[in-house]
Amino acid sequence: MAQTTPNHKLTVSGWAARDKSGVITPYTFKRRVNGPDDVSIKILYCGICHTDIHHVKDEWGITMYPVVPGHEITGVITEVGSNVKGFKIGDRVGVGCLAATCLDCEFCKSSQENYCDKIQFTYNGIFWDGSITYGGYSEMLVADHRYVAHVPENLPMDATAPLLCAGITVYTPMIDSKLHESTGKRIGIVGLGGLGHVAIKFGKAFGHHVTVISTSPSKEKEARERLGADDFIISKDPKQMQSKRRTLDFILDTVAAPHSLGPLLELLKVNGELSLVGAPDKPLELPSFPLIFGKRVVRGSIIGGMKETQEMLNFCGKHNITCDIETVTPDKINEALTRLANNDVKYRFVINIGDKKPSL
Repeated sequence: MAQTTPNHKLTVSGWAARDKSGVITPYTFKRRVNGPDDVSIKILYCGICHTDIHHVKDEWGITMYPVVPGHEITGVITEVGSNVKGFKIGDRVGVGCLAATCLDCEFCKSSQENYCDKIQFTYNGIFWDGSITYGGYSEMLVADHRYVAHVPENLPMDATAPLLCAGITVYTPMIDSKLHESTGKRIGIVGLGGLGHVAIKFGKAFGHHVTVISTSPSKEKEARERLGADDFIISKDPKQMQSKRRTLDFILDTVAAPHSLGPLLELLKVNGELSLVGAPDKPLELPSFPLIFGKRVVRGSIIGGMKETQEMLNFCGKHNITCDIETVTPDKINEALTRLANNDVKYRFVINIGDKKPSL
């Protein structure tokens, strides 16, 4: 493992955290030269994900400093390797969480690279050449083309950026539960934030009745009037929760804070499914009775494979789905990270890194 290897000859400007304070400062580093399987990308926008907070502060104990965060990247291709097909200079593209996988296991061969045992991420990972990966808080990126997706021409690059993480994170479990194969299901979205607001849009685009489940009564108007939710349940209100027992076919839980799954499971019909995409730092409470007496299923999901990521972006292009964002300049990254930690954004921050004429 090394910060760079001999093929790292490109000097790049970016922004990095250097210690557990998590403070982001300008950082100049080296990227690899464009290889035969690579594309070079001029970064226009990079979303700020809650995962970035965990990494810059080393809250998961895995950070390799200095860390250049960012895995919600949109930009334009400036160079294409000799083995690359399907991409050309000038293409509008996106890069999400994946930087490298083994390409040979059952998951890689079935377009589920996100479950490869040798997965390496866009930042704070170890690339095939042994170098540490640096993310999208930078002016350019060199990426293996197998982990790059096309951005539909009708989608704005800024509001598309968070789809590369938040979007695919909520899209994949919906596809796994076959919500794209029929309409009229009753689905619940737990938590109205960066993930939840996109999940509502997908649920409605798939043709389902969408209920938002939240601890915050103040979010009901926003959920219904701005995002199009059909119903709203205040999860702290026992009477509301009781009145909605056995009414939902599927629940997507996006909450990253510790909570009990028991009351949520009671909202599901018999044979209902609850999919977890939030990642609380403490174990969740999972009582057995709601599972046993309702033949219910709880499962987890993390991002998606590249084939599904491209399908998700195409779906967003068809239905004009983007994230609700607030753009910031690089000098405001620390302020944005603080506000994000305090849930003070609707609903994702996006850094304008290289777009001088917002939005492309």
